[in-house]
Amino acid sequence: MALDRPDDRSGDRHDESPLTNSLGLPGAPAQTRVVAAMSGGVDSSVVAAMLSREGYDVVGVTLQLYDHGAALARKGACCAGRDIYDARRVAETMGFPHYVLDYESRFREAVIDDFADSYLAGATPIPCVRCNERVKFRDLLDTARELDAQVMATGHYVRRFDGAHGPELHRAADPARDQSYFLFATTREQLARLRFPLGDLASKAETRALAAEFGLGVADKPDSQDICFVPNGDYAAVIEKLRPGAGQPGEIVHLDGRVLGEHQGLIRYTVGQRRGLGISAPEPLHVIRLEPETRRVIVGPREALGLRRIPVAEVNWLGDGDFEDAPEGGWEIEARVRSTRPSAPARVRPLGGGRAEVELAAAEQGVAPGQACVFYAPEGTRVFGGGWITRS
Repeated sequence: MALDRPDDRSGDRHDESPLTNSLGLPGAPAQTRVVAAMSGGVDSSVVAAMLSREGYDVVGVTLQLYDHGAALARKGACCAGRDIYDARRVAETMGFPHYVLDYESRFREAVIDDFADSYLAGATPIPCVRCNERVKFRDLLDTARELDAQVMATGHYVRRFDGAHGPELHRAADPARDQSYFLFATTREQLARLRFPLGDLASKAETRALAAEFGLGVADKPDSQDICFVPNGDYAAVIEKLRPGAGQPGEIVHLDGRVLGEHQGLIRYTVGQRRGLGISAPEPLHVIRLEPETRRVIVGPREALGLRRIPVAEVNWLGDGDFEDAPEGGWEIEARVRSTRPSAPARVRPLGGGRAEVELAAAEQGVAPGQACVFYAPEGTRVFGGGWITRS
């Protein structure tokens, strides 16, 4: 099966040379070492099995990201004890080596602590992006290099290919499975050494069919749903354990200045939230913003959520040219402000120092600090990068 090919809308396509293999590298598969990042789920398992069946020199690697003894009874989380066992069993079935690496301390510092501190600062973080950015695509890629692997393959549903100006990141062929929003922080240097074999598949059913064809025990394994270190989705309980005293009370205040009640911690609220506010009011109210300095939750009508200008920081640019050397009026893009929202027409203007302002053609509701604003090409499937939404 051919890997990582863009569709006809994705720009310049470089045809595979007869001197390159299906990963776009010189030499036969047997002479090409690939580290397969294996979470124990069906997606990464199929990638490892697929490459092994093609004859690549596959080395499977699974990361132990937290105490897997405590995680054994935790359902719906990746990289837990059961998942490590499942990854090892796939490697045994396909006949390639498999290693488990202890990344607990790195994961805590780079992901879990950032998650807790972001909530305390009134933001709504996305730890899966930070995990990809700071652990899997940085530290694990370094490990792949130490293992003399030419590339690392993952089970993400995105596409990557070599364009006229270097590696490009594209949406997956299946819009329902596309994970490009969570990979916006991937750099060009990382893209050069990453491969995403599932990006061209038409559906998750095709992935499961391949798992069954390879005889993998994970063929029917359910997808993980929760953040791996947050059991049952109870963010507040995890943050209070990490940061005692995080649930300090404060006022719930209407935009017009009325004090409507008291809350038991900013960490229990997110921008756009309507249910569970703990107040009674004659009209529907939403969380408009969080003020960590005053510990106030500001609420108001739905229309007050609309924003057209969004400040972003830590911009990662994957488009052609220098991001700071933008044309007059900024770069024309489509912007996506939440993983559950479609992209919409916008312009992004560089402000220097990795900061920028995104101006949407139409206001979006529920834009929250800590979420990602991901940039896409106005036409086609290419990802232009993105940045982290900050407080104005």
